[in-house]
Amino acid sequence: MLSRLYVKNIALIKEADIEFDSGLNVLSGETGSGKSIILDSINFVLGSKADKTMIRHGEQEALVKAEFKVDGGSEAVAVLKDYDIDSEGEIIISRKFSIDGKNNIKINGNSVTLAMLKAVTLHLVDVHGQSEHFFLLNENNQLKVIDSLLGENAENIKKQISSYLTEKRQLKDKISLLGGDETERERKLDLLEYQIKEIENADLKIGEFEELKERRNKILNVEKILSAVNFVKDCLNEDGGVSDKLYSSSRELGRISGISEEYNNILIRLEAVGDDVADIASSLTDIADSLTFDENEAQAVEDRISLIKSLIKKYGATEEEIIAYKDRITVERDAIFNSTELIERYTKQIEDCDDKIYALCVKLSDLRKQTAKTFCKSVEAELRTLNIPDAVFNIKFNEFTRETANLQSSNGCDEVYFEFSANKGEPVKPLSKVISGGEISRFMLAVKTQLKNLNGISTYIFDEIDAGISGYTADTVARKFKNMAQSTQILAVSHLPQICAASDTQYLIFKKEDGGNTYTYINKLNDEQRIEEIIRLIGNVNSQSAHQHAVELIKQYKN
Repeated sequence: MLSRLYVKNIALIKEADIEFDSGLNVLSGETGSGKSIILDSINFVLGSKADKTMIRHGEQEALVKAEFKVDGGSEAVAVLKDYDIDSEGEIIISRKFSIDGKNNIKINGNSVTLAMLKAVTLHLVDVHGQSEHFFLLNENNQLKVIDSLLGENAENIKKQISSYLTEKRQLKDKISLLGGDETERERKLDLLEYQIKEIENADLKIGEFEELKERRNKILNVEKILSAVNFVKDCLNEDGGVSDKLYSSSRELGRISGISEEYNNILIRLEAVGDDVADIASSLTDIADSLTFDENEAQAVEDRISLIKSLIKKYGATEEEIIAYKDRITVERDAIFNSTELIERYTKQIEDCDDKIYALCVKLSDLRKQTAKTFCKSVEAELRTLNIPDAVFNIKFNEFTRETANLQSSNGCDEVYFEFSANKGEPVKPLSKVISGGEISRFMLAVKTQLKNLNGISTYIFDEIDAGISGYTADTVARKFKNMAQSTQILAVSHLPQICAASDTQYLIFKKEDGGNTYTYINKLNDEQRIEEIIRLIGNVNSQSAHQHAVELIKQYKN
């Protein structure tokens, strides 16, 4: 149960510290007093989306803290253990949200994510408000109600279906790698053959591209190269040039080389320089002789460079990568050539998966239909106690066969529609088309009564579920709440005097101006204050008879 709620800087609430009791807790107040703020605060600490507009004007952050007392073996405690968070039945959740959008969430002092928070609170509180009417009226959500009743039985079958769906995807991926169906394989083989031949015909050599670019550079600069080579060659070999001077220098040193070892060493070095110069001159001659290009060679180099550039753009950044790509697609091509038998095997395995999925879908559908039949009867019985004596509730299933079944969802093949008739002799029609505002509130209460023991929920919150009802029906709803509250804590926002009179604990929510600002407050009412609030809800003046009427109303719901 929710034992305490602390709220700070949420909308009109500056600060509120509320202690709730077990049983039926009813919150009432004038329209616009701030009842929705309390519900918004609870939803916030349970994990709903945060919005900066919820922070009180002028403040930097909002804080909500909720304290729960649950059984030590509850689902919520089990989830906390999975997160390595200790709890012996006490769960304290705090959530802070700042103006800059930062979230700070803690459970029993441990920081958690929003997803972790929701996983825990899913087993603590069920909040029902007007918006949930739309959830149940949406046919896409109606199957979820049936599956919630089936619990693990449905989940186990869905897990098996999901496993086969995964196996199917893996088999299809394998077929895709082998080229897909016959048409796809033919198309892919044509492409691979074209690519392989294009690369093979190019007859690439490792390093060829760089050599070609160097060759092209020489062709483009042949005149400049020849001019420089010839100039240097002339400097070395012409009369009186470097070679002649080195020769003359060596001859002069030769006359004194015998005088000293020092002179002889210099002579040796000078002769070596002469040999190098002669070798350089010879190399330059070879370069000059090789610098003969014609237009055909230049064009051939350009064409070869363009070809390799094209291959690089399509298959890899270097000759090595292009050749490696060719080797890889050759293996792929050979695999596709030999894949017919393998694809037939995979296709048969996919069909086997579909057969197993279909069998599980039929099994799940049968379970759903059995549960739906019992559920409908139970809801009809509840509706009779809520003053809809001729209510007929039916859940229609769309039939499917092996040929028409959708075998692509772990949710099974069923599509369901809630059908309803409130009046005797009227045919059932889709729920969203025939149910009135007052009837939907009672219908929701009947459904909640049947779902209340699911997920180990310890607290139910009802936000004006009594909207659109009055008189005898209001009394019936009050007694229904009273009965549910024997085993589950209920927090109900209500404007009906009957429900307030049936409460175990009552709270008044009201607004008050102070210093130019408006604040929302919540007070736990004592016996006399409770009587005064019931008088207000009845609409009577605070007379002796009105007072006695309120007292009598409270007595009606005493155990």
